[in-house]
Amino acid sequence: MRIRHKAWAKPELESCQFYVMNPPEQKGKWTELFENPEKPLYVELGCGKGGFISQIAPAHPEINFIAMDIKNEMLVLAKRKLENAYKSADIPMSNIKIAIQNIERLDTAWDENDRADRIYINFCNPWGKQKHKKRRLTHTRQLLNYKKFLKGELWFKTDDDGLFEESFDYFAEAGYRIKYKTYDLHSETDIENYITEHENMFTAEGKKIKFLIAEPIEV
Repeated sequence: MRIRHKAWAKPELESCQFYVMNPPEQKGKWTELFENPEKPLYVELGCGKGGFISQIAPAHPEINFIAMDIKNEMLVLAKRKLENAYKSADIPMSNIKIAIQNIERLDTAWDENDRADRIYINFCNPWGKQKHKKRRLTHTRQLLNYKKFLKGELWFKTDDDGLFEESFDYFAEAGYRIKYKTYDLHSETDIENYITEHENMFTAEGKKIKFLIAEPIEV
């Protein structure tokens, strides 16, 4: 779905205290953005309207979070959800940052001098046509970029059967090990899962939510 341009989105983001203005300038020093840089750092790639990050970040003040998306119009909605969630929780917004970033060009802003202890990819565009599959956030070339700074696990969630199945090959090609996988996440009880509006919609349509945890293989 094409997102309409919102002239007010960029100025609102730029006035936000937890918005990262120029991601490439943070290359090699993302942890330094936080008051407590020694905390684990979890990154959501493609946060959309913020349904996931606005639940998990205020629930875990012991962890630092960064949420990224490519569109101002999406990220500004995530910003608002985060503000409301932290206000409801009555805790300071000291463990969250948001940034505009094309995930396909993540290497312009992250490198081997950075550290992410976990990456989340939730319901990314499945890019079903063969000529578009290289744009998938779980494609081999993307996974190789993440490996430069990922020090822990990658958590991947999708409703799309084809994307899920083909991602197994991508993870293997990029040198990752699948630690855990399920074809019906909502039947599991031992995984911390924050259910978003889209996830409820997919479930209502009868789609099972697929999920896996992968980690880079040490060499």
